[in-house]
Amino acid sequence: MESSSKLPLHLCHVHKLSIFINRTHIFFHSIALVFLLYYRASFFFFQDSTKTKATTVAWLLVFVSEILLSFEWLLSQSFRWRPVSRTAFPERLPGDDKLPAVDVFICTADPEKEPTVGVMNTVLSAMAMDYPPDKLHVYLSDDGGAAVTLKGMREAWRFAKWWLPFCRRYGIKCRAPEAYFSAEEEDADFGGSEFIQDREDIKEKYEAFKKRVREKATVGDTRSGPSRDHPAVIEVIQETSSNDAIQENETKIMPLLVYVSREKRPSHFHNFKAGALNVLLRVSGVISNSPYILGLDCDMHCHDPSSARQAMCFHLDPKISPSLAFVQFPQKFHNISNNDIYDSQLRSVFWLQWQGFDGVGGPGVSGTGYYIKRLSLCSSSIHEDGDPMKLRESFGPSNEFIKSLHQNNKPDMLIHRKNALLNEAQLLASCAFENGTEWGEEVGFMYGSVAEDYVTGFRLHCKGWISVYCNPPRPQFLGRGVTNLDDFLVHVTRWTSGMVDVLFSKFCPLIYGPLKTSTFVQSMCYAEMALIPIFHFLPLWCFATIPQLCLLNGIPLYPEVSNSYFIVFSFVFLSLISKHLYEVLSTGFTFRHWINEQRIWMMKSVTSDLYGNVDGFMKKIGMREANFCLTNKVDDVDQLKRYNMGVFDFQTSILFLAPMTALVILNMASFAVGISRVIFLGELDKFFIQIFIPFYVILMNYPIVEGMLIRKDKGRIPPSITLLSAIVSLIVYFLGSIIFM
Repeated sequence: MESSSKLPLHLCHVHKLSIFINRTHIFFHSIALVFLLYYRASFFFFQDSTKTKATTVAWLLVFVSEILLSFEWLLSQSFRWRPVSRTAFPERLPGDDKLPAVDVFICTADPEKEPTVGVMNTVLSAMAMDYPPDKLHVYLSDDGGAAVTLKGMREAWRFAKWWLPFCRRYGIKCRAPEAYFSAEEEDADFGGSEFIQDREDIKEKYEAFKKRVREKATVGDTRSGPSRDHPAVIEVIQETSSNDAIQENETKIMPLLVYVSREKRPSHFHNFKAGALNVLLRVSGVISNSPYILGLDCDMHCHDPSSARQAMCFHLDPKISPSLAFVQFPQKFHNISNNDIYDSQLRSVFWLQWQGFDGVGGPGVSGTGYYIKRLSLCSSSIHEDGDPMKLRESFGPSNEFIKSLHQNNKPDMLIHRKNALLNEAQLLASCAFENGTEWGEEVGFMYGSVAEDYVTGFRLHCKGWISVYCNPPRPQFLGRGVTNLDDFLVHVTRWTSGMVDVLFSKFCPLIYGPLKTSTFVQSMCYAEMALIPIFHFLPLWCFATIPQLCLLNGIPLYPEVSNSYFIVFSFVFLSLISKHLYEVLSTGFTFRHWINEQRIWMMKSVTSDLYGNVDGFMKKIGMREANFCLTNKVDDVDQLKRYNMGVFDFQTSILFLAPMTALVILNMASFAVGISRVIFLGELDKFFIQIFIPFYVILMNYPIVEGMLIRKDKGRIPPSITLLSAIVSLIVYFLGSIIFM
C-alpha cells in the first residue's frame, strides 16, 4: 500500500515519431513555399511582354491569397510541434474521504431546441458519477426560465433515487439512462435473474419518468416567461416524503441538485453562456463552494462515471497542481455515422490539435467536458489580506460570496442557513449584480464574445496557468453531433463571428499573447484558431474564382508544365494533401473521411466563414446586435435518414446554398472551356494547373453537382437556387471579362 502511494497518478507520453515526421515536413514544405512565393514576387519585379494591368491584378490577388494561406499553414504547425498524450491512474488516488468536492455546471436555454428529457439525462448521468455523493453537487442553469425544465428537475430527482442505487449496485458504466437502455451490449457482464428483473423495473420507471416529463411539456406554455424577461429562480431540488420503498442504506446520500434560472431583463445585456456560467459560479459559491467545477453542455452526458477521478489524478498531483487550471476531455458524439459527411466528430481538433496544444502549455477550454479549478477563475482579484472594498469592487456587493472566496466547501452551511443563503443566491443571480464589477473581465468566465470558452482559456494561460488534455480509450462524455448541413453551417458561422470579436478586442492573440503565454508556440496555437476564418474565406474565394475567370479569358497564372517551377507548385499541393491524408489515416480514420474533410472545409470557408466575418464586423461597428444561436438538438427523421446514408441534405438557407452552387457552376464552366482549349488549341502545357483547379473543386464537391442535376428527393438543391446560381455565375463571368480584358 505504501509503495502504491508513491506511484505517479498520471504519465505523459511524448510522441517522438510524430514530432520527427511533423518537423521534417515543416522543413521541406517551408522551403517549397519560399520558392513558390519567390516565383510570384518575381513577376512584379521583372519585365514581361505578357504583363498587363489585368494580369497584374490577377497575379496580385492570387499572390496575396498564397501569402495568407502560407502564414495560416505556418501557424497551424504549432499544433504539430510537440504532440503528447496522457494516461491517468485513478486507482492510485487517496480514499474518498480525502477527495475534494466537485460542482457540476450544466447549461440549457431553450426546451424546444434542447428537449427536457435529453437535458435530464445529462443531469442524471452527472448525479450518478463514481464519486462520493456528499462531495458532488449538480447545478442546472436554465436561461430560458422554462417551467417544464424546473418540473423536469423535480422528476429527475425522484427517478434518481432508483437510478443511482441501480448503477452503484451493478457497476453500470454508461449512467445516462437513455443511452444505457439503447445499448444492450452493456449488459454482457451481468447475468442472473435478479439483475434482469432489476433492469426491467428500472426501465419501466424510466419510461414512466419520460412520460411525466413530456406530459408537463404539453400542458400550457413550455416557458415560465419570455426568454429575456423573467425573475431569478433558485431551487434546491429535494423531496421530504416519498412512498417509494427504496432501501435506506442506498438512498440516504444523494448528490445536491440545484435549479438556477438567472434574472433576465431586456434592458440588461446577458452575455450569453458566459453570463450563465458566472451566475452559477457565484450561486454555487454560497451553497457548496467546491474547489473544482465540471462544465457540461446539456446534451453531453457522462458516458464513463470515472471522469472526476481521472481529472483528480492531475489536480491532486503536487508537481503540477499549483499551476494547473483545468483538465480538458475531448468532445465525442454518439450519433455520428460511419461516413460522417459533415465532419461532426471534429477529428482534427480532438484527435490531433489538442494533443499538440497539450505539448506546448495545454489546450484551451473546449466549452464542455472540463474540470476547472475555482481558484483559477477568481485568483487575480483575491488577496488574503486584501481590502474588503477592493474585493467588493471586483466581485460585487455580496458579503457571503466574498467570504466564500477564502474557505473550502462547507456543505453543512446549507442545512443551518438554508433560507438566508438562498436569499443571497437570488441577489447573486440578479441581472444588475455585475454592474461596476470585474465579472467577465478579470473574474470568472470571460465576456466580449460568444466564444467565451476560447477567451477564458486564453486569459488563464496568459495569467500563467497551465492545462492538460486527457483522452482515455473510453469516451468520458458523449454528446449529440451535427447531422445536417444547416446546423453545421450555422454553428461555424457563430464560431467565426466569435473569433472576429476576439481579433478586434484587447485579447487579440497576435498582440496580447506572445509575451504572456507559457510558450510562444502556445500563443501561435491561439492565433491560428482566431485567424483561420479570415485566412480561409478570402483565399478560397480567390482560388474558386480568379484562376477560373483567367482561364475563361486565356490568362495564364501558373507556370507551364515544362517550367521548373511547376515542380514547386506540384510539390506544395501534394505535400499538403498527403500530410493531411497521413494524419487522417494515422488517427484511425479512412480515406473517405479525408475526402469529407476536404469537402466540408471548402463549403464552410466560402459560406460560414464569409458570413461569420461579416457578422462579426457589423457587430464591432454597431450595425448588428450580438446574438447566440442554439444548435438544434431535435432530429428531423428524413434528414437523419439521409445523413446515415451519407447523402447531403441541402435544406438550408439560400445564403448558404447560392454561393456554393454558383462557385461550382463557375468551375464547371471553366473546366469545360479548359478542356476545349486543350483539344482545339493544344494548351495543356500552358494551362494545366488552371484546368486542374476547377477539376479538383468539382471532384471534391460532387454532392453539390449531384444535388443540382441528378437528385429528385426533398434534400436536393431546389431548381430555383440552381437557376439563380447560374445567373450569378454568368454575372461574375461578365464582370471578370471586363476586369481581365
